[in-house]
Amino acid sequence: MKYKKILKGIFLERPNRFVAKVLIDGKEETVHVKNTGRCRELLLPRAKVILEDCSDNPNRKTKYSLISVWKGDMLVNMDSQVPNAVVYQALKENKIPEITDLSKVRREVSFGNSRFDIYFESENQKGFIEVKGVTLEHQGISMFPDAPTERGTKHILEMILATKEGYRGIIFFLVQMKGPDLFRPHWEMDSKFSEALKLAKENGVEVLIYDSIVKDNSIEIGKPIELDLITRP
Repeated sequence: MKYKKILKGIFLERPNRFVAKVLIDGKEETVHVKNTGRCRELLLPRAKVILEDCSDNPNRKTKYSLISVWKGDMLVNMDSQVPNAVVYQALKENKIPEITDLSKVRREVSFGNSRFDIYFESENQKGFIEVKGVTLEHQGISMFPDAPTERGTKHILEMILATKEGYRGIIFFLVQMKGPDLFRPHWEMDSKFSEALKLAKENGVEVLIYDSIVKDNSIEIGKPIELDLITRP
């Protein structure tokens, strides 16, 4: 996925979860934050950020959207709308070896009381994929979630039901950076979500984790990284 027009800035503060104050060419601007998560370890004062120029949209309240931030020498995409699009595009381009030869791929399909991100079909199977974007990293380990998520737990439990009805169920974590070589559920932040993920794996739900190739103006799927469901704090 590519952004049409980007520019650089310096993060100053985040008054609320929807907007941030950013210094652009020496001028302070209020920008939209495309991630309502906490992102506290990313949005630090004076952090270098990448913004999307949306000034050609007359309906917007802000000219720019914050899409990526530098964490040391690692660029982290924090656009929460990106993971679904990246995984969907990768499926269409046959870039995920675990899920190939698909005859149908659709986005936002309902099952039970949930709406899963992707529905797919191949000659011999039908299945659902729930995509989670990962922006939290600590000492080379990526983790999810960065805030408690009842909705995320609900999706996982619904995915277990889908597999019991004969569908192939996949929870797909897209790590929105290149660097971490391991993924763990964030037990300390949300033990219910973490337990649900472990239960899902034990009940036939597949858990896939891929990193990303992140550039100033683009993000695309990278390579698989290791899953650790055992280690707890």
